[in-house]
Amino acid sequence: MPLRPLTAAVLGAALLGACAFTPVEVELQAPVSAQSSRIYAADGRLITVLHAEENRENVTLDEMPRHLVDAVVAVEDARFFDHRGVDVKAILRAALANVSEGEVVEGGSTITQQYVKNALLDPDRTINRKVEEALLAIQLEQRYTKERILELYLNTIYLGNGAYGVQAAAFEYFGVPAAELTLAQAALLAALIRAPSTTDPYRRPEQALARRNRVIDRMVSLGWLDPRSAEAARTEPLGLGERRAEERYAAPHFVERVKRFVLDDPRFGATPAERRALLFTGGLRIHTTVDLDLQAQAEAAVSRVLSDRARDPDAALVAIDNRTGFVRALVGGDDFFGGGERAKLDHATQARRPAGSSFKPLVLAAAIEEGIPLDRVYPAPGTMEIPLTHEVWRVSNYGGGGGGHVDLHQATVRSYNTVYAQLIMDVGPADAVAMASRLGVLTPLEPFPSAVLGTNPVSPLDMAAAYSTFANRGLRIPPAFVTRVVGPDGSVLYEHRHTQARAVSRHTADLVTGVLVDAVEHGTGTRARIGRPVAGKTGTGQEWRDAWFVGYTPELTTAVWIGFSEEGLRSMVPPRTRIRVTGGSWPAEIFQLFMSAALAEVPVLHFAEPEAAPEDGEEGDGTPADVSLPVVRDVVGLPAGPATEVLTRNGFVVVRQDTPSDDYPPGIVVAQRPPAGSRARDGTTVMILVSDGTAASGVVPDVLAMPGDDAAAAIRRAGFAVELIEEAEPPAPGAEHRTGRVWKQSPAGGTRRTTGSTVTIWVNPPDAAEVAAEG
Repeated sequence: MPLRPLTAAVLGAALLGACAFTPVEVELQAPVSAQSSRIYAADGRLITVLHAEENRENVTLDEMPRHLVDAVVAVEDARFFDHRGVDVKAILRAALANVSEGEVVEGGSTITQQYVKNALLDPDRTINRKVEEALLAIQLEQRYTKERILELYLNTIYLGNGAYGVQAAAFEYFGVPAAELTLAQAALLAALIRAPSTTDPYRRPEQALARRNRVIDRMVSLGWLDPRSAEAARTEPLGLGERRAEERYAAPHFVERVKRFVLDDPRFGATPAERRALLFTGGLRIHTTVDLDLQAQAEAAVSRVLSDRARDPDAALVAIDNRTGFVRALVGGDDFFGGGERAKLDHATQARRPAGSSFKPLVLAAAIEEGIPLDRVYPAPGTMEIPLTHEVWRVSNYGGGGGGHVDLHQATVRSYNTVYAQLIMDVGPADAVAMASRLGVLTPLEPFPSAVLGTNPVSPLDMAAAYSTFANRGLRIPPAFVTRVVGPDGSVLYEHRHTQARAVSRHTADLVTGVLVDAVEHGTGTRARIGRPVAGKTGTGQEWRDAWFVGYTPELTTAVWIGFSEEGLRSMVPPRTRIRVTGGSWPAEIFQLFMSAALAEVPVLHFAEPEAAPEDGEEGDGTPADVSLPVVRDVVGLPAGPATEVLTRNGFVVVRQDTPSDDYPPGIVVAQRPPAGSRARDGTTVMILVSDGTAASGVVPDVLAMPGDDAAAAIRRAGFAVELIEEAEPPAPGAEHRTGRVWKQSPAGGTRRTTGSTVTIWVNPPDAAEVAAEG
């Protein structure tokens, strides 16, 4: 088609669009600056302000240097001071240039139109929208001076790297206010307007430099800059200032999860763009579940065990409040702010890794639900072959252990793979992975026989959620990160609602808990003991590539994973790591350090004794109908009499047990079981622990590095029982000089514990030279 007819066709389409468009009177106002959103911890402390996506600071036109204004007008709208909002000559020139090139190479929008498009309209690119843009630009020019429009434009234009407006961009790229920009610097900002990403001076300095020099040339051609000044400016380097350090704040991986909660939920906007705008510019107040004290303790536990950042593997930790499902602490990796893009990956919720033997309790729950008793005996050879449909499955125990016959209880405590391989064939792989989903594992799982050994990749959040169901005596409570989202006007946009459903019977959950208590006390998880009832299970992946410990008390469930995240999945064995890492080593130690600190001031609760097996239909099957059961009210802090009255009025049978307490006066309820918020049938027994007025605890003495006998004597003098374990410590500087001395204790020195409870100390044997390998 010849050039003139095509141009006419384009203009004709525009005119037709104008005829079809019905103008609407719009009250034009200066734009309201975006409002930052704030994220708060569970106790109301501010964690961070979300403003990085739109860094904006307004300045007046008088505060901008003349060469900045000239540079912008030169390249964006040279006839700005001559037209009345729409530049017909520029439109025709752009149309001719675009037709001759066969693509869009030049725009015809004036600065006024650009402002209208950016500040007053949505980004649709249609004929009607372009017409509306032009009409609104004309209205704007009738109401505002050229200088005011230019000031609005220069304060709202996006200049890359989160900077909106010339003031924010001047600080972003050069570390100075707009008033101090040099000619070359001003030309660079003008160069960024049309394509801030493709001319990003940080990532594409050559393209940015070339575009800057074209701006300078344009100023010369318009007669707004003399050639000598232009040549001096062209020879200057970009001269970027040091890039601003990323703002640091607490619980960064948790914060990223909170951001995704808003960005992924259509309740906060129909499109991803709307949700992003609301999150970063909508002035939200987001209240979360994280406990910053527990978060700090979790990070400290990981750092203490994985002390060599250059050599040690990655780690993740998730801690869930069993009563509410609230995620109280989350460690997704090391050095979120300084470790590069790899450190941004959240190993706690985003990454998926094989769970190893920590998956076995989920299969055990399926077996119990199907009527397989814990005292069923299985052969437990070190290695066995199980015929499948098209192959033979060869299974071996860790370290080749085993032999003879054992029941399911002991097979779990000792983590015998060969027994569990037989068990999943009895249960059925499909039923086993279905049980995992019922318990709270949301990652899709493949129903292979090897699933019992944890070959399916899962997240630490998956495992913490599933084990929390055991702690809740079979009630599944979904993990929660956000409790409330409030708009800038105080309107509540989201309010967390507690939901729960029965996944397994109390009988099943209690039996699994009993087995896992033994796994910590006498099995592979002994390093996770914390001086109070705890249940848990270790997991070690193939070739020592993954190591897990997942455990819980009645109050808190914590999952710990350790492994290398790089491609190739390196094994955690010497010399790559300081020790051969298994679930019972570093993960259990991190769990022990964290849980000891997290529960130091929490009254000790004991797990419930297993109930009799339910009759068919006696308990819920995991459907939402279970939420119709009455809720156990929170009576902690009430006098025993009113507490009993409240619970009795709700249909429960109350049993009182007096107990020492450091925190409550005599006669006040210090704890209850089941916990507040649980749902239970009428007639269920609720135990209340009531302060008897005596001190409940003493301070555990710090006996590290003391001779074993002296340490034991000091612990007894403080009113505690003592358990002494002779075991060589892992390789560490000076270990050869600590023969016969304490290298680890649990609970840690300085913490308060119930008097009469046991303090465990680990003492180097007199002839210890090497660390014994874990079996």
